[in-house]
Amino acid sequence: MDTGDIDVFLGLDVGKGEHHATAVTPAGKKAFDKRLPSTEPKLRELFAKLQAKHGTVLVVVDQPASIGALPLAVARDMGCPVAYLPGLTMRRIADLYPGEAKTDAKDAFIIADAARAMPHTLRAIDGKDETIVGFDDDLADEATRVANRLHGLLTQIHPSLERVLGPRLQHPAVLTLLERFGSPAQIRKAGRRRLVTLLRPKAPRMAERLVEDIFTALDEQTVTVPGTDAAALIVPSLAGSLTAVLDQRKLLATRIEELLGAHPLSKVLTSMPGIGVRTGARILIEVGDGSTFPTASHLAAYAGIAPATRSSGSSIRGVQPSRRGNKQLKRAFFLSAFAALGDPASRIYYDKKIAQGKHHTQALLCLARRRADVLFAMLRDGTLYEPQPARSA
Repeated sequence: MDTGDIDVFLGLDVGKGEHHATAVTPAGKKAFDKRLPSTEPKLRELFAKLQAKHGTVLVVVDQPASIGALPLAVARDMGCPVAYLPGLTMRRIADLYPGEAKTDAKDAFIIADAARAMPHTLRAIDGKDETIVGFDDDLADEATRVANRLHGLLTQIHPSLERVLGPRLQHPAVLTLLERFGSPAQIRKAGRRRLVTLLRPKAPRMAERLVEDIFTALDEQTVTVPGTDAAALIVPSLAGSLTAVLDQRKLLATRIEELLGAHPLSKVLTSMPGIGVRTGARILIEVGDGSTFPTASHLAAYAGIAPATRSSGSSIRGVQPSRRGNKQLKRAFFLSAFAALGDPASRIYYDKKIAQGKHHTQALLCLARRRADVLFAMLRDGTLYEPQPARSA
């Protein structure tokens, strides 16, 4: 990020009720160092004071969403440029400063001083993209939590039924079934014909086959497990909650697609197999145009998909997956690599790693690392993905 025109760097260690603000001049001198309430009038007063005395104020936070949203909104409204210092980067930079204490004042100073001395560590913030994708991430976590509870309950009361419904748990037909009938006994009592009629509008091709699989699973268990009656009260509620969360994600997906389509690099990103709307939006938020990364290796290291060598003297522990990096970006790369297994070139590379003795997760991580190199070159040159002829290993 270019900070050549900045007259003062304001670091905000944001909190729920109040923030600690530290302002640092380009020479490294503190210009402000106080707590202030998390209210618009106090934020405006501080920004206006710094603008009047120094000039252009760069407002930097370590948490752009949630409790950091109001300061950023006020800063934008007053014409202040804003930036984001990732929490992982901040904690590593903090090791360079003396003392082991962790206080709000020290964190705010580190944020401001890092923006002054190491502007390459900053990330630009697009408020709309960050907020909407953040909401979608929250909904995805909630969907996973509710789905796991459903998996757990079904496995407890009827493992055979869970083996049939589990892989399709987020399908509208399965959720409709569980909302209406919360126990194996209720499903059996409804009968085949009624279930087919209920499920056909949601799954025209799958309804009859799914119902037959369900009754085959029901026939595999004759005993009633303790807790089944209680589960029958909870399962419909959980299914309804999961349906509502998935519907909300559909609404957000439309908006995310609009925002992604308006970005100049959207066609570059989505031309790569395995990168869809959500993964593309996440990569754009975390990486931007890629210009802050000198090489593809720097991008891979930031994402946590570069292998880490463990060795010291004559002790060689080999190469292991990195436990660091941006977890959200790592997840986006990992999911896109999994989705790209339908691409012939990606599949051949994945199969090659499997043949070398790597298990599924390791092979996917290798594929994600290889794709990071390609993606870096695409963003650097602004070129679309060009599939290479698939060759067997």
